[in-house]
Amino acid sequence: MHLDPIKAELLASYRSLGGINHVDGVNLPSQESVNQLAADCMHLLFPGYFEESAPTEESLPLLVDGLLARIDRRLLAEVEKCLRFARTADAPSRSREVTTAFLRQFPGVRALAKTDVDAAYAGDPAARSVEEIILAYPCVLVISLQRLAHVLYHLGVPLLPRMLTEYGHERTGCDIHPGARLGTHFFIDHATGVVIGETATVGSHVKLYQGVTLGAKSFDLDPAGNPVKGVKRHPDIGDHVTIYAHATILGGDTRVGGHSIIGSNVWLMRSVPERSVAYFKGDNLVVRSRAADDSLVGRGPGPEHPHDCGL
Repeated sequence: MHLDPIKAELLASYRSLGGINHVDGVNLPSQESVNQLAADCMHLLFPGYFEESAPTEESLPLLVDGLLARIDRRLLAEVEKCLRFARTADAPSRSREVTTAFLRQFPGVRALAKTDVDAAYAGDPAARSVEEIILAYPCVLVISLQRLAHVLYHLGVPLLPRMLTEYGHERTGCDIHPGARLGTHFFIDHATGVVIGETATVGSHVKLYQGVTLGAKSFDLDPAGNPVKGVKRHPDIGDHVTIYAHATILGGDTRVGGHSIIGSNVWLMRSVPERSVAYFKGDNLVVRSRAADDSLVGRGPGPEHPHDCGL
């Protein structure tokens, strides 16, 4: 056959280029199955929003029964694959423990998701209803899935948490690592292009705009030249902080104090105190107190007021 030479070259490459083919190994989690798991989790978090027809109070227990059973079955299988990949002792028993522990977190994650929806409604004058936010705002999907993936991350499950958040990333263009710690009332307006790294912490009542990066400055290397894992690399964001479009905040020792405003396109690699405003004036980064702005409430923007700074 005309394809035989191509087949032979491919088989040879599988033998010579190890590391990008998985042969004679344990079964890896299925991307298709994990994507369906993500979708089912959204149905369980927000019942009645993604069904063909809305459930009634009477039919809701039956809907929840079906969703829980489907998620339990699928999650159990995928978690066991992940634990076998990690060579976890007694993977079947441990996967049962992890799956049950994960499902028990759904009421708590729903309570957090409610605060995120409330923040979106309060933070966007274009929002006309809660229904519009849940159905059409990308931040609801990506933050909700990250909160669920965060549970699996702290239960020590490899692979699967990243695959869950990647479903949200593919759908929204917003990439939040499952290890990131998110406070309540988190809103990402527009969402596209936002990146939040593994060791970042985000306080409560934080609002981000599109293109914001909470990233690492650089990577420490071990003697073999490989990145050192498990160290603090990403910034901490305090409560009631607003970060405008395309701002970049880097470094594990960088903290943005509470009630601060970071302007559009700001590149920040040092901490700023509470109640600060950071913005560019010409080519210079300006970080100043918000006290002057607070005194202008009700008087309109004056010189160097945030509204004049691309905020």
